[in-house]
Amino acid sequence: MLRTLKIKNLALVDDVQVGFAEGLNVITGETGAGKSLMIGALRLLLGERADKSMIRTGETSCSVHAEFGLENSKAVDAVLEEVGLEPCDGGLLIIRRVITETSNRTTVNDESVTLNALKRLGEVLVDMHGPYDHQSLLDQNVQLQILDAFGQIDGRAYRELYGKYRAVQQQIDALNSDNEEDLQRQIEFLDYRVNEIETANLDPEEETEVVEEHSRIANAQHVIELANGTVQALTEGEGCAFDGLVSAQQALNQLVKLMPEAQEWHDELESAVTSVQEVVRSIEQSAGDIDASAERMEWLDDRLTTYQTLKRKYGTTVEEVLQNGEQWKLQLTDLRGRDKKREALENELTLIFQELDLAGSELRKQRENVADHLSECITRELVDIGFEHGFFDVQITPCNPTPTGMDSIDFGFAPNAGEDMRPLRMIASSGEISRVMLATKAVLAKQDQIPVLVFDEIDANIGGEIGGAVGRKLAQVAKHHQLLCITHLPLVAACGNRHLAVSKRVEDGRTFTEVELLDSETRPEELARMLGGKDSTNVTLQHAKEMLDQMSLL
Repeated sequence: MLRTLKIKNLALVDDVQVGFAEGLNVITGETGAGKSLMIGALRLLLGERADKSMIRTGETSCSVHAEFGLENSKAVDAVLEEVGLEPCDGGLLIIRRVITETSNRTTVNDESVTLNALKRLGEVLVDMHGPYDHQSLLDQNVQLQILDAFGQIDGRAYRELYGKYRAVQQQIDALNSDNEEDLQRQIEFLDYRVNEIETANLDPEEETEVVEEHSRIANAQHVIELANGTVQALTEGEGCAFDGLVSAQQALNQLVKLMPEAQEWHDELESAVTSVQEVVRSIEQSAGDIDASAERMEWLDDRLTTYQTLKRKYGTTVEEVLQNGEQWKLQLTDLRGRDKKREALENELTLIFQELDLAGSELRKQRENVADHLSECITRELVDIGFEHGFFDVQITPCNPTPTGMDSIDFGFAPNAGEDMRPLRMIASSGEISRVMLATKAVLAKQDQIPVLVFDEIDANIGGEIGGAVGRKLAQVAKHHQLLCITHLPLVAACGNRHLAVSKRVEDGRTFTEVELLDSETRPEELARMLGGKDSTNVTLQHAKEMLDQMSLL
Protein backbone atom coordinates (compact mmCIF):
# COMPACT_ATOMS: atom_id res chain seq x y z
CA MET A 1 0.00 0.00 0.00
CA LEU A 2 0.95 3.65 -0.36
CA ARG A 3 1.71 4.87 3.16
CA THR A 4 2.93 8.43 2.67
CA LEU A 5 3.07 11.03 -0.09
CA LYS A 6 5.15 14.18 0.42
CA ILE A 7 4.93 17.10 -2.00
CA LYS A 8 7.03 20.27 -1.89
CA ASN A 9 6.87 23.34 -4.15
CA LEU A 10 4.77 21.60 -6.81
CA ALA A 11 2.38 24.11 -8.46
CA LEU A 12 0.13 25.44 -5.65
CA VAL A 13 1.51 23.04 -3.04
CA ASP A 14 4.02 24.58 -0.66
CA ASP A 15 4.82 21.68 1.64
CA VAL A 16 2.31 18.86 2.20
CA GLN A 17 2.58 15.40 3.69
CA VAL A 18 -0.35 13.01 3.27
CA GLY A 19 -0.81 9.67 4.99
CA PHE A 20 -2.97 6.96 3.45
CA ALA A 21 -4.65 3.93 4.97
CA GLU A 22 -5.65 0.50 3.73
CA GLY A 23 -9.00 0.25 1.96
CA LEU A 24 -10.77 3.19 0.35
CA ASN A 25 -9.09 6.60 0.70
CA VAL A 26 -11.39 9.36 -0.60
CA ILE A 27 -10.12 12.80 -1.57
CA THR A 28 -12.57 15.69 -1.83
CA GLY A 29 -12.46 19.45 -2.16
CA GLU A 30 -13.77 22.34 -4.19
CA THR A 31 -12.98 22.61 -7.87
CA GLY A 32 -9.51 24.13 -8.33
CA ALA A 33 -8.38 23.40 -4.78
CA GLY A 34 -5.67 21.02 -6.03
CA LYS A 35 -7.11 17.52 -5.58
CA SER A 36 -5.58 16.27 -8.79
CA LEU A 37 -2.17 17.61 -7.77
CA MET A 38 -1.75 14.60 -5.49
CA ILE A 39 -2.50 12.27 -8.39
CA GLY A 40 -0.17 14.33 -10.58
CA ALA A 41 2.59 13.97 -7.99
CA LEU A 42 2.04 10.22 -7.92
CA ARG A 43 2.23 10.11 -11.72
CA LEU A 44 5.61 11.88 -11.55
CA LEU A 45 6.86 9.21 -9.15
CA LEU A 46 5.74 6.54 -11.58
CA GLY A 47 7.71 7.86 -14.54
CA GLU A 48 5.69 10.66 -16.11
CA ARG A 49 7.84 13.34 -17.72
CA ALA A 50 8.21 16.66 -15.91
CA ASP A 51 9.20 20.19 -16.83
CA LYS A 52 10.22 23.28 -14.91
CA SER A 53 6.76 24.86 -15.28
CA MET A 54 5.63 22.53 -12.47
CA ILE A 55 7.88 24.30 -9.97
CA ARG A 56 6.04 26.67 -7.63
CA THR A 57 6.44 30.33 -8.55
CA GLY A 58 9.42 31.85 -6.76
CA GLU A 59 11.12 28.50 -6.08
CA THR A 60 14.03 26.83 -7.87
CA SER A 61 13.01 23.21 -7.40
CA CYS A 62 10.16 20.91 -6.45
CA SER A 63 10.13 17.40 -5.03
CA VAL A 64 7.81 14.46 -4.50
CA HIS A 65 8.36 11.49 -2.20
CA ALA A 66 6.36 8.30 -1.74
CA GLU A 67 6.72 5.47 0.73
CA PHE A 68 5.13 2.10 -0.04
CA GLY A 69 4.74 -0.80 2.37
CA LEU A 70 4.28 -4.02 0.44
CA GLU A 71 2.98 -7.27 1.95
CA ASN A 72 4.09 -9.10 -1.19
CA SER A 73 7.01 -7.40 -2.93
CA LYS A 74 7.77 -10.23 -5.37
CA ALA A 75 6.71 -8.34 -8.51
CA VAL A 76 8.46 -5.14 -7.42
CA ASP A 77 11.62 -7.05 -6.46
CA ALA A 78 11.69 -8.61 -9.93
CA VAL A 79 11.65 -5.15 -11.52
CA LEU A 80 14.32 -3.90 -9.10
CA GLU A 81 16.54 -6.84 -9.99
CA GLU A 82 15.89 -6.15 -13.67
CA VAL A 83 17.23 -2.58 -13.31
CA GLY A 84 20.16 -3.63 -11.14
CA LEU A 85 18.87 -2.71 -7.65
CA GLU A 86 18.60 -4.62 -4.41
CA PRO A 87 15.15 -6.03 -3.44
CA CYS A 88 12.91 -4.26 -0.93
CA ASP A 89 13.94 -4.60 2.69
CA GLY A 90 10.86 -5.78 4.60
CA GLY A 91 8.60 -4.66 1.76
CA LEU A 92 9.68 -1.00 2.09
CA LEU A 93 9.92 0.96 -1.15
CA ILE A 94 10.81 4.67 -1.16
CA ILE A 95 10.68 6.69 -4.38
CA ARG A 96 11.96 10.29 -4.55
CA ARG A 97 12.06 12.74 -7.40
CA VAL A 98 13.60 16.21 -7.39
CA ILE A 99 12.96 18.55 -10.32
CA THR A 100 14.96 21.75 -10.86
CA GLU A 101 15.03 24.25 -13.69
CA THR A 102 18.00 22.43 -15.25
CA SER A 103 17.99 18.87 -13.93
CA ASN A 104 15.90 15.94 -12.79
CA ARG A 105 17.02 13.45 -10.12
CA THR A 106 15.15 10.24 -9.31
CA THR A 107 15.97 7.63 -6.68
CA VAL A 108 14.47 4.33 -5.55
CA ASN A 109 15.54 3.26 -2.06
CA ASP A 110 18.31 5.91 -2.29
CA GLU A 111 19.68 4.51 -5.59
CA SER A 112 19.52 6.59 -8.79
CA VAL A 113 17.25 5.22 -11.51
CA THR A 114 15.93 6.20 -14.94
CA LEU A 115 12.39 7.22 -15.86
CA ASN A 116 11.98 3.92 -17.69
CA ALA A 117 12.75 2.11 -14.43
CA LEU A 118 10.03 4.17 -12.69
CA LYS A 119 7.57 3.27 -15.44
CA ARG A 120 8.36 -0.41 -15.00
CA LEU A 121 7.76 -0.08 -11.25
CA GLY A 122 4.54 1.81 -11.90
CA GLU A 123 3.20 -1.09 -13.97
CA VAL A 124 3.32 -3.41 -10.95
CA LEU A 125 2.65 -0.84 -8.20
CA VAL A 126 -0.25 1.39 -9.21
CA ASP A 127 -3.17 1.18 -11.63
CA MET A 128 -4.08 4.77 -12.52
CA HIS A 129 -7.53 5.66 -13.86
CA GLY A 130 -7.94 9.31 -14.85
CA PRO A 131 -11.04 11.34 -15.79
CA TYR A 132 -10.81 10.35 -19.46
CA ASP A 133 -9.34 6.87 -19.15
CA HIS A 134 -12.78 5.26 -19.40
CA GLN A 135 -12.64 6.14 -23.09
CA SER A 136 -9.86 3.59 -23.47
CA LEU A 137 -12.48 0.92 -22.77
CA LEU A 138 -13.88 1.66 -26.23
CA ASP A 139 -10.59 0.62 -27.84
CA GLN A 140 -10.87 -2.94 -29.08
CA ASN A 141 -7.17 -3.55 -28.36
CA VAL A 142 -7.77 -2.59 -24.72
CA GLN A 143 -10.81 -4.88 -24.65
CA LEU A 144 -8.62 -7.73 -25.84
CA GLN A 145 -6.07 -6.98 -23.10
CA ILE A 146 -8.87 -7.08 -20.50
CA LEU A 147 -10.13 -10.45 -21.74
CA ASP A 148 -6.60 -11.93 -21.72
CA ALA A 149 -5.88 -10.49 -18.26
CA PHE A 150 -9.11 -11.95 -16.89
CA GLY A 151 -8.41 -15.38 -18.38
CA GLN A 152 -4.68 -15.17 -17.57
CA ILE A 153 -4.10 -16.11 -21.20
CA ASP A 154 -0.46 -16.36 -22.24
CA GLY A 155 -0.01 -15.46 -25.90
CA ARG A 156 3.80 -15.64 -25.97
CA ALA A 157 3.92 -18.70 -28.26
CA TYR A 158 1.66 -16.96 -30.77
CA ARG A 159 3.60 -13.67 -30.55
CA GLU A 160 6.88 -15.45 -31.20
CA LEU A 161 5.49 -17.10 -34.34
CA TYR A 162 3.90 -13.81 -35.43
CA GLY A 163 7.28 -12.12 -35.13
CA LYS A 164 8.79 -14.72 -37.48
CA TYR A 165 5.81 -14.41 -39.82
CA ARG A 166 6.15 -10.62 -40.04
CA ALA A 167 9.92 -10.80 -40.52
CA VAL A 168 9.56 -13.10 -43.55
CA GLN A 169 6.62 -11.10 -44.90
CA GLN A 170 8.67 -7.90 -44.69
CA GLN A 171 11.48 -9.54 -46.67
CA ILE A 172 8.99 -10.55 -49.37
CA ASP A 173 7.47 -7.06 -49.38
CA ALA A 174 10.95 -5.56 -49.78
CA LEU A 175 11.65 -7.83 -52.76
CA ASN A 176 8.31 -6.94 -54.34
CA SER A 177 8.64 -3.22 -53.74
CA ASP A 178 11.71 -2.72 -55.94
CA ASN A 179 11.18 -1.16 -59.36
CA GLU A 180 12.22 -3.65 -62.05
CA GLU A 181 13.88 -0.97 -64.19
CA ASP A 182 15.87 0.32 -61.22
CA LEU A 183 16.77 -3.25 -60.33
CA GLN A 184 18.08 -3.95 -63.85
CA ARG A 185 20.12 -0.76 -63.82
CA GLN A 186 21.62 -1.74 -60.49
CA ILE A 187 22.53 -5.21 -61.84
CA GLU A 188 24.21 -3.67 -64.91
CA PHE A 189 26.08 -1.18 -62.75
CA LEU A 190 27.41 -3.84 -60.37
CA ASP A 191 28.18 -6.22 -63.24
CA TYR A 192 30.34 -3.55 -64.91
CA ARG A 193 32.29 -2.92 -61.70
CA VAL A 194 32.85 -6.60 -60.95
CA ASN A 195 33.95 -7.37 -64.53
CA GLU A 196 36.33 -4.42 -64.58
CA ILE A 197 38.00 -5.56 -61.36
CA GLU A 198 38.13 -9.24 -62.32
CA THR A 199 39.48 -8.51 -65.83
CA ALA A 200 42.28 -6.41 -64.36
CA ASN A 201 43.50 -9.44 -62.37
CA LEU A 202 44.97 -7.27 -59.63
CA ASP A 203 47.65 -8.46 -57.22
CA PRO A 204 49.21 -6.31 -54.43
CA GLU A 205 52.63 -7.97 -54.91
CA GLU A 206 52.56 -7.43 -58.66
CA GLU A 207 51.71 -3.75 -58.15
CA THR A 208 54.87 -3.33 -56.08
CA GLU A 209 56.98 -5.07 -58.74
CA VAL A 210 55.46 -2.99 -61.55
CA VAL A 211 56.12 0.26 -59.72
CA GLU A 212 59.75 -0.69 -59.05
CA GLU A 213 60.45 -1.91 -62.58
CA HIS A 214 58.76 1.11 -64.11
CA SER A 215 60.99 3.36 -62.01
CA ARG A 216 64.09 1.47 -63.13
CA ILE A 217 63.27 1.53 -66.81
CA ALA A 218 62.21 5.16 -66.69
CA ASN A 219 65.78 5.89 -65.49
CA ALA A 220 67.44 3.06 -67.50
CA GLN A 221 70.06 5.19 -69.32
CA HIS A 222 71.17 6.87 -66.15
CA VAL A 223 71.22 3.53 -64.30
CA ILE A 224 73.38 1.92 -66.98
CA GLU A 225 75.76 4.88 -67.05
CA LEU A 226 76.18 4.75 -63.28
CA ALA A 227 76.67 0.97 -63.37
CA ASN A 228 79.31 1.22 -66.12
CA GLY A 229 81.07 4.01 -64.26
CA THR A 230 81.18 1.89 -61.14
CA VAL A 231 82.61 -1.11 -63.04
CA GLN A 232 85.13 1.13 -64.79
CA ALA A 233 86.33 2.54 -61.48
CA LEU A 234 86.58 -0.86 -59.89
CA THR A 235 88.18 -3.05 -62.60
CA GLU A 236 88.61 -1.59 -66.07
CA GLY A 237 89.92 1.95 -66.03
CA GLU A 238 93.51 3.09 -65.77
CA GLY A 239 94.42 3.17 -62.09
CA CYS A 240 91.25 1.22 -61.17
CA ALA A 241 90.73 -0.15 -57.71
CA PHE A 242 91.27 -3.77 -58.84
CA ASP A 243 94.71 -3.00 -60.28
CA GLY A 244 95.72 -1.26 -57.08
CA LEU A 245 94.55 -4.19 -55.01
CA VAL A 246 96.48 -6.66 -57.22
CA SER A 247 99.68 -4.59 -56.88
CA ALA A 248 99.22 -4.45 -53.12
CA GLN A 249 98.63 -8.22 -53.08
CA GLN A 250 101.91 -8.84 -54.96
CA ALA A 251 103.78 -6.65 -52.47
CA LEU A 252 102.28 -8.54 -49.55
CA ASN A 253 103.34 -11.84 -51.12
CA GLN A 254 106.96 -10.65 -50.75
CA LEU A 255 106.30 -9.19 -47.28
CA VAL A 256 104.93 -12.48 -45.98
CA LYS A 257 108.33 -14.05 -46.62
CA LEU A 258 109.94 -11.39 -44.44
CA MET A 259 107.21 -10.93 -41.83
CA PRO A 260 105.07 -13.98 -41.04
CA GLU A 261 102.40 -11.78 -39.41
CA ALA A 262 101.77 -10.13 -42.80
CA GLN A 263 99.91 -13.34 -43.81
CA GLU A 264 96.77 -11.99 -42.08
CA TRP A 265 96.97 -8.78 -44.09
CA HIS A 266 97.48 -10.82 -47.25
CA ASP A 267 94.34 -12.90 -46.57
CA GLU A 268 92.21 -9.82 -45.85
CA LEU A 269 93.37 -8.17 -49.06
CA GLU A 270 92.64 -11.34 -51.04
CA SER A 271 89.10 -11.29 -49.60
CA ALA A 272 88.73 -7.64 -50.68
CA VAL A 273 89.85 -8.57 -54.24
CA THR A 274 87.24 -11.34 -54.34
CA SER A 275 84.51 -8.94 -53.04
CA VAL A 276 85.31 -6.40 -55.74
CA GLN A 277 85.05 -9.08 -58.42
CA GLU A 278 81.66 -10.25 -57.04
CA VAL A 279 80.31 -6.69 -56.89
CA VAL A 280 81.34 -6.09 -60.47
CA ARG A 281 79.67 -9.32 -61.68
CA SER A 282 76.43 -8.39 -59.80
CA ILE A 283 76.38 -4.86 -61.26
CA GLU A 284 77.01 -6.12 -64.79
CA GLN A 285 74.26 -8.77 -64.46
CA SER A 286 71.63 -6.33 -63.08
CA ALA A 287 72.44 -3.69 -65.68
CA GLY A 288 72.32 -6.32 -68.38
CA ASP A 289 68.88 -7.53 -67.25
CA ILE A 290 67.25 -4.12 -67.70
CA ASP A 291 64.73 -4.38 -70.54
CA ALA A 292 64.53 -0.82 -71.72
CA SER A 293 62.64 -1.68 -74.87
CA ALA A 294 59.69 0.50 -75.90
CA GLU A 295 57.37 -2.51 -75.82
CA ARG A 296 58.22 -3.31 -72.20
CA MET A 297 57.85 0.31 -71.15
CA GLU A 298 54.46 0.54 -72.86
CA TRP A 299 53.25 -2.60 -71.02
CA LEU A 300 54.42 -1.21 -67.68
CA ASP A 301 52.72 2.15 -68.37
CA ASP A 302 49.44 0.40 -69.17
CA ARG A 303 49.64 -1.85 -66.12
CA LEU A 304 50.49 1.02 -63.79
CA THR A 305 47.61 3.06 -65.23
CA THR A 306 45.23 0.14 -64.58
CA TYR A 307 46.21 -0.03 -60.91
CA GLN A 308 45.98 3.74 -60.44
CA THR A 309 42.61 3.99 -62.23
CA LEU A 310 40.94 1.20 -60.25
CA LYS A 311 42.27 2.53 -56.94
CA ARG A 312 40.95 5.98 -57.81
CA LYS A 313 37.50 4.54 -58.65
CA TYR A 314 37.03 1.71 -56.15
CA GLY A 315 39.40 2.02 -53.20
CA THR A 316 42.55 3.59 -51.85
CA THR A 317 44.52 0.31 -51.94
CA VAL A 318 44.53 -2.81 -54.10
CA GLU A 319 43.31 -4.81 -51.10
CA GLU A 320 40.34 -2.45 -50.66
CA VAL A 321 39.51 -2.64 -54.39
CA LEU A 322 39.50 -6.45 -54.25
CA GLN A 323 37.41 -6.45 -51.06
CA ASN A 324 34.82 -4.14 -52.62
CA GLY A 325 34.78 -6.31 -55.72
CA GLU A 326 33.92 -9.39 -53.64
CA GLN A 327 31.15 -7.49 -51.84
CA TRP A 328 29.66 -6.27 -55.13
CA LYS A 329 29.86 -9.80 -56.51
CA LEU A 330 27.77 -11.05 -53.57
CA GLN A 331 25.25 -8.25 -54.10
CA LEU A 332 25.08 -9.12 -57.77
CA THR A 333 24.47 -12.77 -56.96
CA ASP A 334 21.74 -11.75 -54.53
CA LEU A 335 20.04 -9.46 -57.07
CA ARG A 336 20.17 -12.08 -59.81
CA GLY A 337 18.77 -14.69 -57.42
CA ARG A 338 15.80 -12.60 -56.20
CA ASP A 339 13.18 -14.74 -57.91
CA LYS A 340 14.53 -17.89 -56.29
CA LYS A 341 14.85 -16.09 -52.96
CA ARG A 342 11.28 -14.80 -53.22
CA GLU A 343 10.00 -18.30 -53.96
CA ALA A 344 11.93 -19.75 -51.00
CA LEU A 345 10.59 -17.02 -48.68
CA GLU A 346 7.01 -17.58 -49.84
CA ASN A 347 7.38 -21.30 -49.12
CA GLU A 348 8.79 -20.47 -45.69
CA LEU A 349 5.92 -18.03 -45.07
CA THR A 350 3.38 -20.74 -45.90
CA LEU A 351 4.94 -23.13 -43.37
CA ILE A 352 5.10 -20.44 -40.66
CA PHE A 353 1.49 -19.44 -41.32
CA GLN A 354 0.35 -23.01 -40.80
CA GLU A 355 1.96 -22.95 -37.34
CA LEU A 356 0.65 -19.43 -36.71
CA ASP A 357 -2.87 -20.46 -37.67
CA LEU A 358 -2.77 -23.34 -35.20
CA ALA A 359 -1.45 -21.07 -32.43
CA GLY A 360 -4.09 -18.46 -33.28
CA SER A 361 -6.85 -21.07 -33.15
CA GLU A 362 -5.62 -22.29 -29.77
CA LEU A 363 -5.56 -18.70 -28.50
CA ARG A 364 -9.11 -18.14 -29.77
CA LYS A 365 -10.28 -21.32 -28.05
CA GLN A 366 -8.86 -20.09 -24.73
CA ARG A 367 -10.53 -16.70 -25.20
CA GLU A 368 -13.88 -18.25 -26.06
CA ASN A 369 -13.64 -20.38 -22.93
CA VAL A 370 -13.37 -17.31 -20.68
CA ALA A 371 -15.47 -14.79 -22.66
CA ASP A 372 -18.81 -15.97 -21.27
CA HIS A 373 -17.45 -16.03 -17.73
CA LEU A 374 -16.13 -12.46 -18.09
CA SER A 375 -19.53 -11.38 -19.45
CA GLU A 376 -21.32 -12.92 -16.46
CA CYS A 377 -18.93 -11.37 -13.93
CA ILE A 378 -19.14 -7.85 -15.38
CA THR A 379 -22.94 -8.15 -15.72
CA ARG A 380 -23.20 -9.00 -11.99
CA GLU A 381 -21.04 -6.00 -11.11
CA LEU A 382 -23.16 -3.74 -13.33
CA VAL A 383 -26.31 -4.83 -11.51
CA ASP A 384 -24.73 -3.62 -8.26
CA ILE A 385 -24.13 -0.13 -9.69
CA GLY A 386 -27.55 0.59 -11.11
CA PHE A 387 -27.97 -1.52 -14.25
CA GLU A 388 -30.56 -3.91 -12.80
CA HIS A 389 -31.54 -5.18 -16.25
CA GLY A 390 -28.26 -4.51 -18.01
CA PHE A 391 -26.33 -7.17 -19.86
CA PHE A 392 -22.69 -7.28 -20.90
CA ASP A 393 -21.28 -9.49 -23.64
CA VAL A 394 -17.91 -10.30 -25.20
CA GLN A 395 -18.01 -11.03 -28.92
CA ILE A 396 -15.07 -12.73 -30.65
CA THR A 397 -14.71 -12.61 -34.43
CA PRO A 398 -11.88 -14.26 -36.43
CA CYS A 399 -9.62 -11.87 -38.33
CA ASN A 400 -6.32 -11.78 -40.17
CA PRO A 401 -3.15 -12.25 -38.09
CA THR A 402 -2.29 -9.35 -35.78
CA PRO A 403 0.40 -8.98 -33.10
CA THR A 404 -2.13 -10.10 -30.45
CA GLY A 405 -3.83 -12.95 -32.25
CA MET A 406 -6.32 -13.70 -34.99
CA ASP A 407 -9.36 -12.40 -33.11
CA SER A 408 -11.30 -9.15 -33.15
CA ILE A 409 -12.86 -8.43 -29.74
CA ASP A 410 -15.95 -6.29 -29.26
CA PHE A 411 -17.54 -5.55 -25.88
CA GLY A 412 -21.29 -5.38 -26.24
CA PHE A 413 -23.69 -3.71 -23.77
CA ALA A 414 -27.46 -3.50 -23.36
CA PRO A 415 -28.07 -1.10 -20.43
CA ASN A 416 -31.82 -1.59 -20.25
CA ALA A 417 -34.36 -4.39 -20.61
CA GLY A 418 -35.75 -4.80 -24.11
CA GLU A 419 -32.82 -3.07 -25.79
CA ASP A 420 -30.65 -4.77 -28.36
CA MET A 421 -27.04 -5.52 -27.59
CA ARG A 422 -24.81 -2.83 -29.12
CA PRO A 423 -21.04 -2.40 -29.25
CA LEU A 424 -19.86 -0.48 -26.20
CA ARG A 425 -18.13 2.09 -28.45
CA MET A 426 -21.57 3.13 -29.79
CA ILE A 427 -22.86 4.14 -26.36
CA ALA A 428 -22.89 7.93 -26.06
CA SER A 429 -23.32 8.32 -22.30
CA SER A 430 -19.98 8.85 -20.55
CA GLY A 431 -21.72 8.11 -17.24
CA GLU A 432 -22.66 4.65 -18.48
CA ILE A 433 -19.18 4.01 -19.84
CA SER A 434 -17.65 5.10 -16.51
CA ARG A 435 -19.75 2.57 -14.65
CA VAL A 436 -18.86 -0.18 -17.13
CA MET A 437 -15.20 0.68 -16.54
CA LEU A 438 -15.70 0.47 -12.77
CA ALA A 439 -17.43 -2.90 -13.15
CA THR A 440 -14.54 -4.13 -15.30
CA LYS A 441 -11.96 -2.88 -12.79
CA ALA A 442 -13.89 -4.55 -9.99
CA VAL A 443 -13.75 -7.90 -11.81
CA LEU A 444 -10.07 -7.63 -12.71
CA ALA A 445 -9.11 -6.39 -9.23
CA LYS A 446 -10.09 -9.75 -7.78
CA GLN A 447 -7.38 -11.39 -9.86
CA ASP A 448 -4.48 -8.99 -10.38
CA GLN A 449 -1.74 -8.36 -7.83
CA ILE A 450 -1.33 -4.57 -8.26
CA PRO A 451 -1.55 -3.23 -4.69
CA VAL A 452 -2.81 0.33 -5.36
CA LEU A 453 -5.70 1.49 -7.56
CA VAL A 454 -6.25 5.19 -8.22
CA PHE A 455 -9.58 6.56 -9.49
CA ASP A 456 -9.60 10.23 -10.43
CA GLU A 457 -13.30 11.18 -10.69
CA ILE A 458 -14.53 7.85 -12.04
CA ASP A 459 -17.94 9.01 -10.79
CA ALA A 460 -18.07 11.94 -13.22
CA ASN A 461 -21.50 12.40 -14.84
CA ILE A 462 -23.09 10.20 -12.16
CA GLY A 463 -25.48 11.38 -9.50
CA GLY A 464 -28.27 10.46 -7.12
CA GLU A 465 -28.59 6.95 -5.75
CA ILE A 466 -26.24 5.65 -8.47
CA GLY A 467 -23.50 7.55 -6.64
CA GLY A 468 -24.15 5.47 -3.55
CA ALA A 469 -23.98 2.28 -5.60
CA VAL A 470 -20.66 3.38 -7.08
CA GLY A 471 -19.34 4.18 -3.63
CA ARG A 472 -20.34 0.79 -2.31
CA LYS A 473 -18.69 -0.91 -5.29
CA LEU A 474 -15.48 1.03 -4.67
CA ALA A 475 -15.56 -0.02 -1.03
CA GLN A 476 -16.02 -3.62 -2.15
CA VAL A 477 -12.99 -3.43 -4.47
CA ALA A 478 -11.03 -1.81 -1.63
CA LYS A 479 -11.28 -5.06 0.34
CA HIS A 480 -8.68 -6.53 -2.02
CA HIS A 481 -6.64 -3.43 -2.90
CA GLN A 482 -5.82 -0.03 -1.51
CA LEU A 483 -7.92 2.57 -3.37
CA LEU A 484 -7.32 6.29 -3.77
CA CYS A 485 -10.41 8.01 -5.13
CA ILE A 486 -10.97 11.67 -5.98
CA THR A 487 -14.71 12.27 -5.93
CA HIS A 488 -17.28 15.06 -6.07
CA LEU A 489 -20.13 12.86 -4.83
CA PRO A 490 -20.93 12.85 -1.09
CA LEU A 491 -22.38 9.33 -1.33
CA VAL A 492 -19.03 8.06 -2.65
CA ALA A 493 -17.03 10.06 -0.11
CA ALA A 494 -19.09 8.60 2.72
CA CYS A 495 -17.93 5.09 1.80
CA GLY A 496 -14.26 5.79 2.45
CA ASN A 497 -12.16 4.34 5.26
CA ARG A 498 -10.12 7.53 5.27
CA HIS A 499 -11.26 10.96 4.11
CA LEU A 500 -8.83 13.67 2.98
CA ALA A 501 -10.09 17.18 2.22
CA VAL A 502 -8.11 19.46 -0.08
CA SER A 503 -8.50 23.23 0.19
CA LYS A 504 -6.62 26.36 -0.74
CA ARG A 505 -6.01 29.61 1.07
CA VAL A 506 -4.46 32.94 0.14
CA GLU A 507 -1.89 34.48 2.44
CA ASP A 508 0.27 37.54 1.71
CA GLY A 509 -0.73 37.39 -1.94
CA ARG A 510 0.28 33.73 -2.34
CA THR A 511 -2.00 30.72 -2.84
CA PHE A 512 -1.42 27.60 -0.75
CA THR A 513 -2.97 24.14 -1.17
CA GLU A 514 -3.59 22.22 2.06
CA VAL A 515 -4.66 18.64 2.79
CA GLU A 516 -6.54 17.79 5.99
CA LEU A 517 -7.24 14.35 7.41
CA LEU A 518 -10.87 14.53 8.51
CA ASP A 519 -12.09 13.07 11.77
CA SER A 520 -15.52 12.30 13.17
CA GLU A 521 -16.24 16.02 13.69
CA THR A 522 -14.86 17.55 10.50
CA ARG A 523 -15.95 14.81 8.10
CA PRO A 524 -19.70 15.50 8.41
CA GLU A 525 -18.94 19.18 7.77
CA GLU A 526 -17.12 18.33 4.51
CA LEU A 527 -19.96 16.07 3.38
CA ALA A 528 -22.44 18.81 4.25
CA ARG A 529 -20.44 21.22 2.09
CA MET A 530 -20.58 18.73 -0.74
CA LEU A 531 -24.33 18.37 -0.28
CA GLY A 532 -25.25 22.03 0.04
CA GLY A 533 -22.26 24.20 -0.81
CA LYS A 534 -20.36 26.51 1.55
CA ASP A 535 -23.42 27.57 3.51
CA SER A 536 -24.25 24.23 5.08
CA THR A 537 -27.25 24.11 7.40
CA ASN A 538 -28.24 21.94 10.28
CA VAL A 539 -30.35 19.95 7.83
CA THR A 540 -27.43 19.20 5.49
CA LEU A 541 -25.16 18.49 8.44
CA GLN A 542 -27.68 16.05 9.86
CA HIS A 543 -28.06 14.47 6.43
CA ALA A 544 -24.29 14.05 6.23
CA LYS A 545 -24.16 12.33 9.63
CA GLU A 546 -26.97 10.00 8.65
CA MET A 547 -25.18 9.20 5.41
CA LEU A 548 -22.01 8.26 7.32
CA ASP A 549 -23.99 6.15 9.78
CA GLN A 550 -25.69 4.35 6.91
CA MET A 551 -22.44 3.65 5.07
CA SER A 552 -20.75 2.42 8.24
CA LEU A 553 -23.25 -0.44 8.35
CA LEU A 554 -22.08 -1.79 4.96
